[in-house]
Amino acid sequence: MFVKKRISLLVMSATMLLLSACQPAASTVKESNGAIQITDFANREVSFNEPPQKVAALGSGDVAIMSSFGITVVGKPTLTGSEEEEGNLKEVQEVGTTHEINYEQIALLQPNVVIGNVAFNQDDVASIENVGAKVVLTEANSIQDIKKQITLYGEMLQQESKAIQINQDLDSKLEEIKTTLTRSEKRVLIVYGAPGTYMAALPNSLSGDILTTAGGVNIAGDYAALENFPQYAQINTERVVEANPDAVLLITHGNPEEIKKGFLKEMEQSSSWNSLKAVKEGRVEVLPSKLFGSNPGTNVTEAVSYMVELLNNME
Repeated sequence: MFVKKRISLLVMSATMLLLSACQPAASTVKESNGAIQITDFANREVSFNEPPQKVAALGSGDVAIMSSFGITVVGKPTLTGSEEEEGNLKEVQEVGTTHEINYEQIALLQPNVVIGNVAFNQDDVASIENVGAKVVLTEANSIQDIKKQITLYGEMLQQESKAIQINQDLDSKLEEIKTTLTRSEKRVLIVYGAPGTYMAALPNSLSGDILTTAGGVNIAGDYAALENFPQYAQINTERVVEANPDAVLLITHGNPEEIKKGFLKEMEQSSSWNSLKAVKEGRVEVLPSKLFGSNPGTNVTEAVSYMVELLNNME
């Protein structure tokens, strides 16, 4: 009886082990189902059955990052400035911008995913999903944010090791660029906007972070942030005159010459404006919109290099 019971227990144990061996682990089930789940910058859970092959982007920085992964987007942002598209992107269809989306074009292109912006596109998610695409929302208010974007897209594309390599290359380039700086601590005012709506870019903005990374000093560092645009502040001409910056740099999506003319006209209402070092030495200029008008993605190294060169040229 004891022998039979022992044999019965052994058979039961073997059966349980066999059944256990046949049950896949939780992670294996996820992989076998092809489920890819990521959390975007708006803390939204977004799932894909497989790595998206057709990507549409509403920002140029996302296009550049996708290119680093070897992916040419099927939909690119509509050009808003005078910059011309380069290389194989000339033939890519435009799908609007973060401010104005072309839903009809997105429906025609049928991308697997549309990459938008947290601040501007949360209300557009349902409309984009209605035309058959997933939505991933990100933003870039710093170089660190760009690196986080790269990591997130690496997860989405199932190219995590490639994302690590891209970020390492970006860090290496930035360190190399910093070694070329010969004139640090130059005082700069960065202005963003259009006639009547000029704002000072704060250090917590992407352009402000680029300036800091390049070794410059943002004279608006202690300005009060605007409630609706916390990366920017209202410009106070008297405080600008008091700070006497070495350069005033303008960022715009519009016509560079018109923006510069309008800004100067507005600032010259102060009798002390022309006494500024930046004005007397002709250092009120418009930054390239391609590098500073929006998130440049992996091309942020070019933006930092451009800023370093500007600082080096100041006496």
